[in-house]
Amino acid sequence: MLDAKRKTGKEFYQNLGKLFYAVAIVDNSVHTREVERLKEVVREHWLEVDDIEDEYGTDAAFQIETVFDWLLEYEKEGEACYEDFEAFYSEHKILFTTAIRNLTMTTARAIAGAFAGSNKAELVFLGRLQLLLST
Repeated sequence: MLDAKRKTGKEFYQNLGKLFYAVAIVDNSVHTREVERLKEVVREHWLEVDDIEDEYGTDAAFQIETVFDWLLEYEKEGEACYEDFEAFYSEHKILFTTAIRNLTMTTARAIAGAFAGSNKAELVFLGRLQLLLST
């Protein structure tokens, strides 16, 4: 049972990493300030969400950063990352409590607004995410 919880928790955070990367890359570039803001929010809020650790004893919430950094390094396509998150969300809605949905939106807005405010592409993306999370 514990291994299943750890596996699902790790996948949960990995998919959030995909989502937050999709937010950052929606305007076809990821600015350093967006990466810095993501890391701040992970440390300030996501580490407190639960006590799930990965196989190395590290808080599983750090998977958000790890996946984000990997996607950035390999210049992955943002839409595919969003679709992965959307599929995970649809299959695991029970994990997305009201507090988690709110924190997800807050984090997405923080990333989008980190560099010169939110542009049109980011605002459209945020609206799309808000609709998904409200279903």
